[in-house]
Amino acid sequence: MKVIAKTDEYTIFQKRSERYAVQGPNRTWINGDAKVAILLEHKLIEAPLPKAPEPEAEEAADAAVAEAAEAETAVETEAEAAADEEKQEEEKVEEKEEEKKED
Repeated sequence: MKVIAKTDEYTIFQKRSERYAVQGPNRTWINGDAKVAILLEHKLIEAPLPKAPEPEAEEAADAAVAEAAEAETAVETEAEAAADEEKQEEEKVEEKEEEKKED
């Protein structure tokens, strides 16, 4: 490992794999958020970007909304068809009643 930076608080090493290791003053390795903060301070790494939401989740949500809209449309269409049938039946009944009155 190659020494990149050395301070009183820590030493930064670069491994052969070009990754970094940070060792504290008591020769313990520093990991996690503390290591990331140190490497960012020395501009050895770029800040990790937050993960974008998975497109599958968005597509699933869009599909659910589309299915709900289709279901509502189907229900409305069925209701309209039922209403039309009722009107036609009522008209037929009225016509029959008028025919009976005329006789």
